Parts: sequence; structure tokens; C-alpha cells
Amino acid sequence: MSLAFLFPGQGSQSVGMGAELADAFSAAREVFQEVDDALGQKLANLMREGPDDQLTLTENAQPALMAVSLAVARTLEKEFGVSVARAAFVAGHSLGEYSALAAAGAISLADTARLLKLRGRAMQRAVPVGEGAMASLIGPKSDVALAEEAAAAGSVLGVCVVANDNNAGNVVISGAKAAVDLAIEKAKALGARAILLNVSAPFHCALMQPAADEMAEALAAATILAPRAPLVANVTARPTLDPEAIRRMLVEQVTGRVRWRESMLWLAGEGGVTRFAEAGAGKVLSGMAKRIAPDAETIALNTPSDLETFAKSL
Repeated sequence: MSLAFLFPGQGSQSVGMGAELADAFSAAREVFQEVDDALGQKLANLMREGPDDQLTLTENAQPALMAVSLAVARTLEKEFGVSVARAAFVAGHSLGEYSALAAAGAISLADTARLLKLRGRAMQRAVPVGEGAMASLIGPKSDVALAEEAAAAGSVLGVCVVANDNNAGNVVISGAKAAVDLAIEKAKALGARAILLNVSAPFHCALMQPAADEMAEALAAATILAPRAPLVANVTARPTLDPEAIRRMLVEQVTGRVRWRESMLWLAGEGGVTRFAEAGAGKVLSGMAKRIAPDAETIALNTPSDLETFAKSL
């Protein structure tokens, strides 16, 4: 059995996430306290109690989701003797790439929290609210080729690109609001369903360049070590252990496409992964894994019983 740990991205957050872990395990509580201390913020209280609109803010959601993922990873190691280093690979969806790197020991927990707080703020600052948009193209006809054709049609009115290639039947486009609106009409004409996403900014497109510039400066000063398991990066869909390559790709992924479908296909193919464990909030990546690599086993690690069952199965 070859194992990969997956780390979720924005959209998986919900009020109450991580509470069961914190109630059951001191290791989880330690993670939440370290993140609070690093940020000078009672993020753990916000995660447990809400309100939802504050948790959903990009600058809060990103470090909060990472904190839950790291609470899972540290609890697995301290309580059950299961280290992330046991995995053949790690991968994370967008901000989840930072969670993957922190769990694999490449970036310290405190630094990761601060970087994600900055990343969230920088992404929010990059484009005034209402000027950008993202839309999910879904349905059996919604593949990358259709999404690229729709985005090309929209781009006559401004930036419009494929942002997230999640899986066949789920591709996200991003860009200027008018351009995305036009792309939605084209996608519908091509036979796809299209839904505007409730997001605060158009992530993973060229409009995020100011945020990429901020992250380049911050990451240049950050300590990044070789991870204990290779990272399959969003922008290349291939593994790396090189800290300088990781530093560069964390900047590139702010404006670049999240090549999740390709990453999962590589993991299940050349990577030889037969089991995917999603460490953190929700089950979004587990669902994608089942669709992309139906022969692989998938498990979402959300609750104490999830962790116990997983550890016993190894």
C-alpha cells in the first residue's frame, strides 16, 4: 500500500471544525494555541464558535484550515505514532499546499500561519470586491477543453482563465467579472452548467499578481526545508523535494492554475499511490479522489474515530 496525504483548500471551512479533535487530544489543542500565538488572534475561538462570515474571510479561512490539517497530522503522530513521513507523497489544494509543507516539516507551523494570514490579506487586496469573479463549470461535458474555450470567449472583456482543474465535470474559471459572465454564457452554450462562486476575489489568475508579488517578498525571507515526503505541486502536478523550487512554485500558484486532476492522475499512476488520506476539514478532496482514481482507497480524517480507524488500518 502506497499512501498520500491530501490537504484541503478554501471552501472546506465550517464553524465547529476541529472542535472534536481539540476536545479529545492535547496535541490538537497545542496546534491551535501555537497558531493563535503566531497570529496574535483568537482564531481557535472563531473556528469553534463563528460567526461564519468572519471565518469565511480569506485571511481567516486560510490559516484556520491549515490549523485543522496540522491538528490532524500532529495528533496522528503524537497519539497514534503515524508520521506524515510514512507517506509516499503529500499534496494540497491551493492553500492546502502550505498545510502539506507544514505537516511534512518543510515550514514551521508559526511561519505557515503567518504566511497564510498574509496570503489571504494580499489576495483580498489585489482586486476590489465586485471587480472579479469565479465560476464552477460542472456536468459531464465540463472538461478542461470546454473550460478553456469558454474562458477564451470571455477574455475579450478582460482576464479570464481556467483557475482550478479539479476533476472531469468540475472546472473553475476566474477573472474579471464581465469576462467571467461572458464565459459563463459560452459554457452554457457548449452544454455545461455554470455557477458563480461566492468568493471574495478571483483567485489563481493574473489579477492576483499584486498578491504574488507580496508572497514572493515574504517567501524570500522564509525558512523552507526539504519536506519529509515529496510534495506534488499544484503548478506542475509533479513531485519535488527542492526547497528553492517549492519557494518559487508557492509564488507561481497565486496566479497559476491548480492542476489537481493532473496531480491526482500522476499520484495514482506513476506515483503508485493506492490510498489517499485527506487530513483536515471536510471531505471535498476525498470525493475528488474517488472520481479521479476510483481504484484507490480514500479516507477523510475529520474526527477522533476517523484517526483511530485509520491508524489501526496501517
